[in-house]
Amino acid sequence: MGEPVKTKLRYEEFLKLYDEDTYAEWVDGEVILLSPASNRHQDLVRFLTVILDLYVEKHHLGVIRPAPFQMRLGLSGREPDLLFVAQEHSERLKENYLDGPADLAIEIISPESRLRDRGEKLAEYELAGVREYWLIDPDEKRADFYLLSSDGRYDRHRPQPDGRYRSEVLAGFELDTNWLWRSPLPPVLGVLKELKLF
Repeated sequence: MGEPVKTKLRYEEFLKLYDEDTYAEWVDGEVILLSPASNRHQDLVRFLTVILDLYVEKHHLGVIRPAPFQMRLGLSGREPDLLFVAQEHSERLKENYLDGPADLAIEIISPESRLRDRGEKLAEYELAGVREYWLIDPDEKRADFYLLSSDGRYDRHRPQPDGRYRSEVLAGFELDTNWLWRSPLPPVLGVLKELKLF
């Protein structure tokens, strides 16, 4: 007797079966369970969520959503660590997922996600039209920034020699990548003052 046929799930079925307490992504009908996040990973997500959320709110740019929040892109439902949706694309925000590309997606790389984040997701995000994609690798102390060009391809950008990167999507926002490599991370209030958010 052969092995039972594995039925693929439709995206709507995936959303019903796997709630926000399950760390999973949906790719071409299959569910990919993800490893739990590390302490450092969560510190970086919290740090970036706070500073980006306050920046976006102050400048009325749109909304920030940290994981768990799905981004549906054709044949995949990915869950970036952070995503930004510009005001003009707010109709893409559904009750429990983003229907279409984020304007900015951010992934904090962990050893188990390195190939997925730099390979599959990079290709999917480019094809789907995610305008800006940040890859932050705390182990390698490396940050890569990808911007969608007019021909629909990603151009890779590195921070300036002083570690600063100016976002194209978040108008006027400048990230000092040196903040990300400190242990412990710098106090959020000091960073907010540097960003002139209060």
